[in-house]
Amino acid sequence: MGLDFTRGLRRTESTLLLVAVLLIAAGAVSDLWWLIGVGAWALIAGGLIEMIYRP
Repeated sequence: MGLDFTRGLRRTESTLLLVAVLLIAAGAVSDLWWLIGVGAWALIAGGLIEMIYRP
């Protein structure tokens, strides 16, 4: 596991967290529960990456 792996994980984590915020906000505005659910799963995935692969 090198620096590229860590950089890639940080980029993936940041992307997942940004996508989660956007999906949850869009779901709340449009009152679509499935968007909120997908955003919640993206948030969970980003949190798991943060906890498991913390360098």
